[in-house]
Amino acid sequence: MYALEINHFLRSKGAMGGLALLLLVGCLSLLIGRQFVAKQQQAQAEIARFQREHIERNVRYHQDEMGLLLYYLRFTLVNPNQPLNALSIGQRDVQNSIQSVTIRGLENQKYDTDLHNPMNLLMGNLDFSFVVIFLFPLLIIALTYNLLSEEKEEGTLRLVATQARSTLFFLLRKMSIWMLAVFTVLLLLLGIAVVALKLPLGNTTLAFVVVAGLYLFFWFALSTWVISSQRNSGLNAVALLSFWVLLTLVFPAALNAYLINRYPVPEALNTMIQQREGYHEKWDLPKAVTMDKFYTHYPEFKKYPLPDKTFSWLWYYAMQQMGDDESQQAALELKHKLQQREQATTVFAYFSPAIHTQLAFNRLAAADLQQQLQYWEATERFHESCGCILSPHFENTAVKTEKWDSIQVERFAVVVEINWSVMILPLVLITLLLGSLGLWGLKKI
Repeated sequence: MYALEINHFLRSKGAMGGLALLLLVGCLSLLIGRQFVAKQQQAQAEIARFQREHIERNVRYHQDEMGLLLYYLRFTLVNPNQPLNALSIGQRDVQNSIQSVTIRGLENQKYDTDLHNPMNLLMGNLDFSFVVIFLFPLLIIALTYNLLSEEKEEGTLRLVATQARSTLFFLLRKMSIWMLAVFTVLLLLLGIAVVALKLPLGNTTLAFVVVAGLYLFFWFALSTWVISSQRNSGLNAVALLSFWVLLTLVFPAALNAYLINRYPVPEALNTMIQQREGYHEKWDLPKAVTMDKFYTHYPEFKKYPLPDKTFSWLWYYAMQQMGDDESQQAALELKHKLQQREQATTVFAYFSPAIHTQLAFNRLAAADLQQQLQYWEATERFHESCGCILSPHFENTAVKTEKWDSIQVERFAVVVEINWSVMILPLVLITLLLGSLGLWGLKKI
């Protein structure tokens, strides 16, 4: 009987066509992810050459004044892509992975990002996480919505039930064939990804596979629960599609609207404006006022007194730093609001498998908001280190005496932490709940 069911499934043009289409779209998503990562890695590889040429060019043009040279020099911190970025792009397409900063005010530079086509941002990316979260459930719905109702509507349920151990056993056997087909496509795509994208066979890749598998199990459990109500095929299809729309479209949109209103984030532009206003107003204040605040912030620089002349680069960069200091409260508020949104999203995601799965994919790929906030903090530390290293050379230092070729592109150390219980427990619990309800309903047939 099992062989007959498999043979019947293989002869189903609709089922095989759906599997083939999903396999094709999955391969396309892997190609898109590969192209995205390749583009990012190429830019990150070329930035070292660009920075070297940039420093050499400016050193050649500004040999007479160290302060003016430091005004133009840019130093780069790279946020390297992780292998799983090809499977889940996350926020990597809208956030910079390369941050080149001067030692001037940071808040005026930190939120700079590349220009993007707004239509591309609106449509999003057809990456592999999109295929898993949105398209695989549609195929599961198409395969399972009439698992029971088809037999009842054709009047064959009693006949097949007499040939099987029980009606429940027959339905589970049929469901297992659908599951085998869907998971075969998933594992085939993941196998292609491991080979084509050179994914490391480590904990992050394993976690990605486990989360994807549990998410598909959830949809099979949901389908089992819906069909156990013994409605006709049309109602089953409408119910399952309604759940798909609710879980993948409506609830994420509603959550986003709630978070925007519950945790309004101040515009980064406001922080930049405060920084610039804080800097510009220092031109009209006595130098001693600025320098006193600067020396309070950096007591180690008190050994570099302010020269007795109209303009000093030490004073100029002190004004820039004071602009950052005076916009610090706005910057902290922006960061705090974003952290609140991230924490609230994580909590709400426990009750939404689609959101939870997307967050898990993005975190495993180091492409979520939390990772971007960590990169911002690393940029702040990087900017601070650049200023502290170069500040002593503001006055009376010959440009040619410095070892400019020793300045290299820095790389942010990305750390992906895997909390297995938090990652898989919500999916396991809701799958067990719906699966149990579905089996209990099917037992009563």
